[in-house]
Amino acid sequence: MTATTVSDGIIQRPLAEGFVRNAPLAAVQQALKDAGLPTDQLTVPYVPVVADVGGQRVLFDTGNGEFGAPTNGKLLENLGRAGIAPDAITAVVISHCHGDHINGLRNKAGALVFPRARIYVPTPEWAWWMDDQRMTAAPDAIKGVFNAARRVFGPIAQQRVRFEPGAEVLPGVRSLPAFGQSPGHAAFTIDGGGQKLMYWADAANIAALFVRNPDWAVQFDMDAEAARQTRRRLADRVIRENMLLAGYHLPGSSIGRLAVSGNGYDFTPLMA
Repeated sequence: MTATTVSDGIIQRPLAEGFVRNAPLAAVQQALKDAGLPTDQLTVPYVPVVADVGGQRVLFDTGNGEFGAPTNGKLLENLGRAGIAPDAITAVVISHCHGDHINGLRNKAGALVFPRARIYVPTPEWAWWMDDQRMTAAPDAIKGVFNAARRVFGPIAQQRVRFEPGAEVLPGVRSLPAFGQSPGHAAFTIDGGGQKLMYWADAANIAALFVRNPDWAVQFDMDAEAARQTRRRLADRVIRENMLLAGYHLPGSSIGRLAVSGNGYDFTPLMA
């Protein structure tokens, strides 16, 4: 198995009270300072993963596509730099249906960006965001997620495959339930024979905050307690089984090693 992390770019946002829902701003700023990061601004990377495994070239999550900020939507450009053509992707595996993970599937003209790929989506995630009653009752702030899921997936029924979290998705790729960030969020293990890689997608956001302090809740988690339990369960498994770890919002190369540190964990990327 070969894994390639491919940047879709970044987003920058000012740090404000409430980004961490259950910690005071001063504590959050101190955690950033301890990590050598600015204390007034957050830089969040977007990093999909390509895995060549089991005879397939698998893309995990698709970035923002043409629907993000000027600082992101760079996946296709960076795939080209890595020598990976869009039509070489044979499978796209989605962790969850937030826009920064699915919008790269189709461009603004409606064309499929990865035309040869089968698209795999967690069944409970699909069921949540495709539920018309939930969409009608949802706050305006998240109606955009419902709309994006319909725009992206509606016309591609023939390419779409649903799977239950915990099932083998493809040879060498097994899904894991990782609920919390969203109702059907999935993580994945990718088996390279002597070495396994876990891609935990959005199980943790900024490493200096939520890997180091896994009981903190980011404002994007739909179920903060489920997300907290997911972070600890997945992190403990990565360490116990000596896996490599990749995450959609982890820093540097976004693939590296995890270690216990105090009441939390430290992530060390293979390349800064």
